[in-house]
Amino acid sequence: MAWLYLIVAGVLEVVWAYSMKQSEGFTRFVPSVVTIVVMIASFALLSLSMKSLPLGTAYMVWTGIGAVGAFLVGLILLGEPIHWLRIVAAILITTGVVAMKLSSDH
Repeated sequence: MAWLYLIVAGVLEVVWAYSMKQSEGFTRFVPSVVTIVVMIASFALLSLSMKSLPLGTAYMVWTGIGAVGAFLVGLILLGEPIHWLRIVAAILITTGVVAMKLSSDH
């Protein structure tokens, strides 16, 4: 169950990052509220996952999902520039997250 909490927490991190961008520096009410509510939910689920997962594993997977997810949202929804080096960085982060998950199964 801890891994499910962690994955959902990571996805929620992407949601709050996107809604924070949409809040335009917390000047728009609805995206600002969504940011705060989803952020709290993400942290709560991260905290629950840390009851049984190591700190380093949980935090790296959470931030990795958030970083790569926000990168993809930026490309797909916000039209941010695609550069080969950004793609390589996202692949390296994803590889690190997968390796951390695999190493925690032992």
